[in-house]
Amino acid sequence: MPILLQCIALLRVRQWLKNLMLYFPPFLGGTLHALVPNLQILLPFISFCLVSSATYILNDVLDRDNDLHHPDKCNRPIASGRISVAAALAFSALLLIGSLLIADKISLTFLGLLTAYGLVSLAYSAKLKEMALVDLFCISAGFMLRLQAGGAAFKVAISGWLFLSVFLLSLFLSAGKRLSEKQRLGHSAIEHRRVLRAYPRGFLEGIMYMTGCAVLITYSMYALTRDSQLLYYSVPLCCFGLFRYIFRIRSGKSGDPTESLVMDLPLLVVGLLWVCMVGWGIYGG
Repeated sequence: MPILLQCIALLRVRQWLKNLMLYFPPFLGGTLHALVPNLQILLPFISFCLVSSATYILNDVLDRDNDLHHPDKCNRPIASGRISVAAALAFSALLLIGSLLIADKISLTFLGLLTAYGLVSLAYSAKLKEMALVDLFCISAGFMLRLQAGGAAFKVAISGWLFLSVFLLSLFLSAGKRLSEKQRLGHSAIEHRRVLRAYPRGFLEGIMYMTGCAVLITYSMYALTRDSQLLYYSVPLCCFGLFRYIFRIRSGKSGDPTESLVMDLPLLVVGLLWVCMVGWGIYGG
């Protein structure tokens, strides 16, 4: 049982929430309700969950020494030595094979996008996370590939304004996460993540504020292109969510997007209200 629990910990199940991005295209495209009765709607999500967990494990293997300098990550199964590197790599390979087999049954385009996600994640873990700015764009690429994979899996076109909104939002969240690491870890930050040394004072704050403003503009334009007033009224919710995340970062709390959404009650409530408001605006009429 302890080994099983450690394997579950390696999966980072909480991070699977990011893979809900796959359902943005059909949800916003007004076709999600037609897909729900078919259980195959879960296949893209399962495939991305498996490949993302596989890459998380590889990242933990490569980062095991650096994680020892982090107050929370030092307790991860690989860093703490509770699971051997060999066992972790075998588990990662198994997850990767399962993910590719599922993706192959969805579509060739989806398989290509999932493979691209895996390669970007692998390159990020191996080297790119140590390169300033490149690390932020790699994280952003992960969100964009999920969005495009969702469009491919459910045959929904991605509008230009939605693409830009998700791209800028992912950069906003990436910069916030790096800034929170730099603030919370203090002098030991560069021991945990060397790229933090390369970011000048105030640079990450500037990126976060700039992309946050840009997200408001692009999302507002996206809402204006839709034939629903409720989408217009969702813009203030978007604004509050961005401000709350900035407030959270500047208050010294974690900037991890998933943790922020799950652990921060105002963000969680606003997120649920956004889903309900946009859902009613699209499907209620």
